[in-house]
Amino acid sequence: MRAARLYSVLMNTENTLPRKTSAGALIREWRERRRMSQLHLALEAGISQRHLSFLERGRSNPSREMVLLLSDSLSIPLRQRNRILLASGHAPGFSERDIHDPALKPAMNVVQAVLDGHAPNPAIAIDRHWTMVAANRAIAPLLEVVTNAELLKPPVNVLRLSLHPEGVAPSIVNLASWRAHVLERLRLLIDHSADPQLMALEKELAGYPVKKTGPELKPGAADMIAVPLRLRLGATELSFITTTTVFGTPLDVTLSELAIESFFPTDATTAAFLRQSQGKGS
Repeated sequence: MRAARLYSVLMNTENTLPRKTSAGALIREWRERRRMSQLHLALEAGISQRHLSFLERGRSNPSREMVLLLSDSLSIPLRQRNRILLASGHAPGFSERDIHDPALKPAMNVVQAVLDGHAPNPAIAIDRHWTMVAANRAIAPLLEVVTNAELLKPPVNVLRLSLHPEGVAPSIVNLASWRAHVLERLRLLIDHSADPQLMALEKELAGYPVKKTGPELKPGAADMIAVPLRLRLGATELSFITTTTVFGTPLDVTLSELAIESFFPTDATTAAFLRQSQGKGS
């Protein structure tokens, strides 16, 4: 069965340190990204505006505690908190392991258990760059429409796979609205993380040619909850809404960047297709 082969191929990331700059410049960069004034951030952190100004201009070097305090106030991702700590002469505060590190195996087993628990509904785990790191078997039938096998070779970027003209895109009935939804989510992530790789991905995806896949459907009940994914597989039209789950308070950088994307059927036809494709009957 091709779906089974697809699943085995998919289950087979990278780590680049950003350029170094001063701790004060990084704090200022994140404050401006969060659209906060010095006074606002100083009040949030419980310090004087003068002290914050000295830190940002490099006249004072922040203590480890100050870096963590300001990072909390600015909701800075753990990866970037480590960068500020290093720039201020302190050791990183959060461990960072490769996704395949044996130390993360117990956590990844939990992730896989969560994914498998979604069956017969499809679910995937993704890293900060939307690279698929795990999936359940229910995802494979949805990818049989992909015509470019290179897109399915690890590392698989989920957003590229979704919008590429030789990926899932030609089978998406509401491609225009789905594409707009995907790009908007990506831009929000860029605004939150300032990740240059996500910026490059956004530019790539926005440049894909948009071919009309059919008439856009009139909004249904699912549209009131979220932008649905409407997918045509042969003569069957499927409809999903997606949810994203992140983990509570991970102290490892890699785990903090993991998310689970789950696909739920919005109609009886889709629910029946998922049950049948997983051999669960009607």
